[in-house]
Amino acid sequence: MSELTRRPSVGAPQNLEGRFATRAAGMQASEIRSLFAVASRPEIVSLAGGMPNLSALPMDMMASVVHDLIADQGAEALQYGSGQGHPKLREQICEVMALEGIRANPDDVIVTTGSQQALDLISRIFIDPGDVVLVEAPSYVGALGTFRQYEAQVVHVELDDKGLVPEALRQAITSVRATGHKIKFLYLIPNYQNPSGVLLTADRRTEILEICRKEGIFVVEDNPYGLLGFDRPSPNAMRVEDSENVIYLGSFSKTIAPGLRVGWALVPPSLKEKLVIASESSILCPSNFTQMTISSYLANQPWRDQIASFCQLYKVRRDAMLQALEDFFPASATWTKPGGGFYVWVNLPPEIDTKLMMPKAIVAKVAYVPGTAFYADGFGTWAMRLSFCHPTPERIREGVKALGHVVHEELARRGGTLELS
Repeated sequence: MSELTRRPSVGAPQNLEGRFATRAAGMQASEIRSLFAVASRPEIVSLAGGMPNLSALPMDMMASVVHDLIADQGAEALQYGSGQGHPKLREQICEVMALEGIRANPDDVIVTTGSQQALDLISRIFIDPGDVVLVEAPSYVGALGTFRQYEAQVVHVELDDKGLVPEALRQAITSVRATGHKIKFLYLIPNYQNPSGVLLTADRRTEILEICRKEGIFVVEDNPYGLLGFDRPSPNAMRVEDSENVIYLGSFSKTIAPGLRVGWALVPPSLKEKLVIASESSILCPSNFTQMTISSYLANQPWRDQIASFCQLYKVRRDAMLQALEDFFPASATWTKPGGGFYVWVNLPPEIDTKLMMPKAIVAKVAYVPGTAFYADGFGTWAMRLSFCHPTPERIREGVKALGHVVHEELARRGGTLELS
């Protein structure tokens, strides 16, 4: 038998770690991913994952959209498309962004496979190993994983109930610059932030933009929740005030359907070519079929009314969670009161470690995400993110009640007294 036809040995590869690229060492499963297997069990009330609730999306309408698309434009929809994205959809994306005050040129829009891909592409073209990315404290776990993959140093900046604190941003910039490291961009979620639910106030948006312009730092404005305000519209997007220094990320995952995986980046003209090249080298082109499905939906369905339906659905669930927290959590706990989005951030007394408490919560048939998932440095042991978007109001109350009982028991076990809120 020749060497070319010899069957390879079946043994497991030896010293596999030595074969990986250096950056692979930073690839770790998120705490949310590791929860999914447990949280998806039907007996568990999952307050963990931020899964959009599609019960308000008429499936017969979506079936009609897809049927008509294939019947009328199937040859195009099932073919390769443009690496930058479908031209008609890019025009429609500009119409969607106009709801938040953005006046954009479709030529500056790059369609991506969810906004997560846009975040990956931005990281690829900006971050060298050891570079610094500034983020809110806490911040979106998917962003932290991407920055870690590209070997960035993540520096958290204080967040309060009005959003990112400008003075803390100034201090962070000064501190990082004193070490000689490069700051590549500030990443933030200004509207109903994940995980805190906080809304960045209009005056702080202006101040943060002024700081970053002065310091030569790009702002990556991630905005999946901006149209999901319950009581009043969110302030204008930060991109409205600065089209040259803000990279805006949007997504249809929260306002239509996450399974279609259509997002976008609106970039300054100086960055477009690099981002398109990076996208083409990554996936060649975003899915023509899902793009044209979104485009047909936007052209032929009352999508603004659909967003309003989602807002009402989530508002009812938000209210159920806030009331349940008031009824069942100890008086020493505090939590945010979001005006939109998907999440409530809960702070418990510092002696409680929410990561260590998780197995007890699972036994009580409720799941959440520990606060440490949203920090790059292990901070946040006393905190948790609760998601109200998916369960029914009744299940939310059931889950918060069970979780409150676990928290009370944990306080008592650690030497505290049983509290009544």
